[in-house]
Amino acid sequence: MKKQRCFRLASILTIVALIMIIGWAASESWAAEKKYPTRPIQVVVAYNPGSTDTYLRPFIEKLPEYLGQPLSFVYKPGAGGSIGSSFVAKSRPDGYTIFGCSAGPVIVGPLTKEGLDYTLDSFAHLCNYVRAPVSVAVKAESPIKTIKDLVEAAKASPGKLTYSTAGAFGATHLYMEMFCKEAGIKLTHVPCPGSAPAATALLGGHVDMACADLGPFKPHVESGALRLLGIMQKERLKFFPNIPTFSEAGYPVSVHHWYGIIAPKGVPKEVVEAIYNASKKAVEQHRGFIEERLKHLGVEISFLGPEEMDKQNKAQREAARAILKEMKGQMK
Repeated sequence: MKKQRCFRLASILTIVALIMIIGWAASESWAAEKKYPTRPIQVVVAYNPGSTDTYLRPFIEKLPEYLGQPLSFVYKPGAGGSIGSSFVAKSRPDGYTIFGCSAGPVIVGPLTKEGLDYTLDSFAHLCNYVRAPVSVAVKAESPIKTIKDLVEAAKASPGKLTYSTAGAFGATHLYMEMFCKEAGIKLTHVPCPGSAPAATALLGGHVDMACADLGPFKPHVESGALRLLGIMQKERLKFFPNIPTFSEAGYPVSVHHWYGIIAPKGVPKEVVEAIYNASKKAVEQHRGFIEERLKHLGVEISFLGPEEMDKQNKAQREAARAILKEMKGQMK
């Protein structure tokens, strides 16, 4: 009898132990499968503070509300954005290192610089946040007052008129060459180390015009020092409704600079979905706050999900590749 009781007690203890083991295993499994993110996320920017980060900040500031973890900017400038780009491309694709960037380092850079260890295909698209209009400006006292005036003057003296951009074979350089091709004109390019220096070169009278994001021009247009000839997109801007587009003038160059976030290739689907859903909610629920912050920078919200952003950027890459091929052929 005593043996039977001992046996039953041992059986009960064994069952209890098994239940405890199963419960422990289940809790460990749950912890392992806890939804992303479980720790802070770093947003790498390939330039110094005050550039790309200013466009992304209104969005990034709101994401912790929906992701439950803080996000912070990490700056890795140098080599025209390729140092930061390479760092992210080689980072672990776990969603804790993402890239706040634009077309320059991930689309144009791999097409124009030799020896880079990444391409656009090294990344997974997450969200496009901002559209930055590309514009062409002249000094207020310039005799060139319209896009038509520019084309006529360029045809009268091929190569005489000069324009500045943020650098040789950079995005704005390519955009101006697209326009020149459409218009059948020749202009002389003067590269500068950034959009702000390109605007400064124009203000100083060193070039006849400049092509850049609207941001560097906006305060000088508002002060009356510069005049915008046109915007390189199909629709006019809400905050400068009187400025015509190049398409209206008969030159369908519709381009823009985008700013958004991408991740190393191979990032899990649940990470992409989590960041997209959080970003979508941030834009929907804080649109007024974000627009107020962006309007001072001369840019607009342009929210795209992963698939739309991927399609946009691959199309931009093909357009850039085509114009670069033509430009290099002309230089031979």
